[in-house]
Amino acid sequence: MQIRRLREGRGYSLEQLAERSGLSFRGLIYIEHGQRSPSVLTLLDIAAGLDVEPGELVNHIAGEGVGEPGPQ
Repeated sequence: MQIRRLREGRGYSLEQLAERSGLSFRGLIYIEHGQRSPSVLTLLDIAAGLDVEPGELVNHIAGEGVGEPGPQ
């Protein structure tokens, strides 16, 4: 969902992100829909295509660990 949110926030279509990142359109669909987990190298390509730091694609996970307290 983070990739889709960032992509849409920049106004990119899946086709545009595929072209910018050098990845396949179909591969991006699978990743965005959670049907495929991207490798680290693929995440780097997506981050480059979105012009964001790679950490932005995964930072939202940091505060969602099981048993961790929520925001206060």
